[in-house]
Amino acid sequence: MTLIIDDSRPIFVQIAERIEDDIIQGRLPEESQVPSKNEFASFYQINPATAAKGVNLLVDEGILYKKRGIGMFVATGARAVLVEKRKEQFFEQYIVTMMREAEKLGISADQLTEMIRRGEAK
Repeated sequence: MTLIIDDSRPIFVQIAERIEDDIIQGRLPEESQVPSKNEFASFYQINPATAAKGVNLLVDEGILYKKRGIGMFVATGARAVLVEKRKEQFFEQYIVTMMREAEKLGISADQLTEMIRRGEAK
């Protein structure tokens, strides 16, 4: 596990996103146990309360759940939920922004499509 700390965003959000990435990429399968807040804190050299806050974000979203006395686990269906969430974020962050910029520059849908195809080739 590697986490490059981005000073422009809260660390607990970055921890939550790292766990999400691991779930999406299959490194943390559904119903598998996730590292404890203390393990995260030790590995990333952060405060355990910060690690707990990141984990709790995912608990609040239903991505993780707690088995009392055992630890945190990935919920069934979590991967599908996260993929849909990330697709929507991708659409809003990249596609909508790209379409607005294309409109400002007078780039047609066909031209935009061709640019995307060129990008695939690289």
